[in-house]
Amino acid sequence: MGQRAGPGIPLAGGSGGVVPPGNAADADDEILGEPLPRDEVDDLVAAWRAQRPDLDVEPMQVLSRISRLARHLDIARREAFAEHRLESWGFDVLSALRRQGPPFQLTPGALLRATLVTSGTMTNRIDRLAAAGLVRREPDPRDKRGVLVTLTGQGQARVDAALAGLLRRERVLLAGLDAGERQHLAGLLRFLLAPFDAVLSQLASGPPLRHRLPSSLLRRSSVQAAPAALRLARGPGGAGGPLAR
Repeated sequence: MGQRAGPGIPLAGGSGGVVPPGNAADADDEILGEPLPRDEVDDLVAAWRAQRPDLDVEPMQVLSRISRLARHLDIARREAFAEHRLESWGFDVLSALRRQGPPFQLTPGALLRATLVTSGTMTNRIDRLAAAGLVRREPDPRDKRGVLVTLTGQGQARVDAALAGLLRRERVLLAGLDAGERQHLAGLLRFLLAPFDAVLSQLASGPPLRHRLPSSLLRRSSVQAAPAALRLARGPGGAGGPLAR
């Protein structure tokens, strides 16, 4: 399958070809000479261009599609987790522990930072997962007043199975792209997402944002993105979400 290229982006496959910035519209019309299928975003953009010709609606070409894909991913996540008797928040907590490797432990504070929720919400979630036998609380040997949250064998089996189910569904979502196209798309999305992740990292670490951000990210637009990035990561109602995975 051919590679769709953005403005000034090299085509995949080692051809050496580049879509120049001035040919962006042409790149949107075809993939290596083949017409692109239309989607609902095409109709949305066309309608807004007709009704508001004074506005540049080009961002919708990318972000409206990301928004629609996010809805499909959310459905896939919910189905995969429900199959293994988990909710999204439960998967987020269990996967944060699973990624640590043996003995699969974190403090409650580290868990709430990893999943971007409040301490009260995290306490409730740990209680529910412990009651289900998926985690247990243990004394922290480095802090007499502290505890560690540990993934149980049952919890590990549950999160491993849920992750495998989720990845199967994600592969279906990406079935229209070949390996090179997926890699190319991942690179573009990484470039788009990196400033938001940098802001979130600095917010979580505590010190003032301007004292910690790399100079390349100290543009006004990146700093102003902090509140929106934090809301996006927390999800509706501050409940956490895909960014916590």
